[in-house]
Amino acid sequence: MSSLGYDPHMYPVLLHVGPITIYSYGVMMALGFLAAGWVLSKELERQGKDPNFASTLVLWAAVGGLLGARLFFLFEEWQAFLADPWSFIFTGAGFTWYGGLIGGVVAVTWCVQRYGLSWLAVMDTVAPAIALGHGIGRIGCHLAGDGDWGPPTTLPWGVAYPQAIVGWNFPPGVRVHPSPLYETIAYVLIFAILWSRRSMPHRAGSLFWTYLLLSGIARFLLEFVRVNPPLLFWLSQAQVISVCLVVISAFMLFIRREEHSAVVTPALRLAREKRR
Repeated sequence: MSSLGYDPHMYPVLLHVGPITIYSYGVMMALGFLAAGWVLSKELERQGKDPNFASTLVLWAAVGGLLGARLFFLFEEWQAFLADPWSFIFTGAGFTWYGGLIGGVVAVTWCVQRYGLSWLAVMDTVAPAIALGHGIGRIGCHLAGDGDWGPPTTLPWGVAYPQAIVGWNFPPGVRVHPSPLYETIAYVLIFAILWSRRSMPHRAGSLFWTYLLLSGIARFLLEFVRVNPPLLFWLSQAQVISVCLVVISAFMLFIRREEHSAVVTPALRLAREKRR
């Protein structure tokens, strides 16, 4: 694969093993789950908990995430699905990230309830892993060249996708914004922020709500360099969902802060009075 300044050759298919086709997107998705499981096990070990529980959480997140991503995609392309359902069911393409996030959270929630754990504590623990896994998975989108890119650009890091699975009627060789790589950078940075804060004192749930806040802001901004049709006014579907997540997470962070202040402030006042 050549540098970003030249027309790279995408690798949607890595190799064939008999009748089995190994797709780059699937490989990077698997690596994303493995990386998420590894950092999750390290965090559980740091907390003095069983690190093997990470594999259970990742398994449920993977099943729920893949199912949610596929269902969300079918909902988006409902008319096309009805016209040719078999091709949609058995194709290796067609996953929507926000559907995967919702499905993964639902599955992990079920797992947490089954084991009688604190939902907020578990979601705080998995938040950095989600960000890292997402960032790695987006590399698969770049290798596959499946349409998750931006408009044409003359910037030196513009990329051409000559072997794209999905085209946007761009002439061959036209360089566009490599949006999947932008997302990889954004989510790795979010992972670094969450990972650095995980050992600091924090209110239960604050890491997870911070993840939703930062990822929502990142996706909202990155949609300006992605080719997606508008859904509401000039906003794409992903931007509408991002706005909702930002509002919800900001509200939850504010509520948690107020609850913390309501408890801590009287305690500090009492401690000061005792010192007098």
